[in-house]
Amino acid sequence: MNARSKFGEDLQKERKLQSLLDTYYAQYLKQYSFERVVDLDRQLAGIDLLFTHKSNGEVFSLDEKAQLDYINDDLPTFAFEVSYLKDNRLKKGWLFDQSKKTDFYALVTAIYADEPDRFTSCKVTFANRKKLLRFLSDRKLTAERLENRALPHGKIAIGELDQATEGYLYFSRANKAEKPLNLVLRLDFLIHEGIAKRFV
Repeated sequence: MNARSKFGEDLQKERKLQSLLDTYYAQYLKQYSFERVVDLDRQLAGIDLLFTHKSNGEVFSLDEKAQLDYINDDLPTFAFEVSYLKDNRLKKGWLFDQSKKTDFYALVTAIYADEPDRFTSCKVTFANRKKLLRFLSDRKLTAERLENRALPHGKIAIGELDQATEGYLYFSRANKAEKPLNLVLRLDFLIHEGIAKRFV
């Protein structure tokens, strides 16, 4: 599959998922109105949706992150992008990128397609970005410390996290051109720490 057809397939998956998620938001978040952001600059700033509280007018920005490479699979973890390569230069991933205006991540997992051409169910976990970054800072897990390690390909245990119950690093040196470095965290751990909450 060439890059263009892969991009088109990914876009089609995203649109199908958005349809399911919008149904969930309307059904379960009745105290909020929401709108999808179409402005590219705001999307690049990490804002896919804006939620407005109907009683006090408070607005929250959400960045949807979905495990679209794992359809019909329920993973217990989520990968947060620390860094990647572009034009042979190391770039900050979305996790530590200070230009992002995200309030919450909507982490979409367990995406199932039980019918042709549509997603029928998924899990959504809301993670508070400020709480997550504060937790990582308290554990001395900064972008610089994570990047400045000798990184073999694959899963990497780190002293700051219990690999079995909390998380680990994953470096895709061999199989992806961008060579992304991800911090992989267990969703139940994030919920236990009060950083995240299961929405549906």
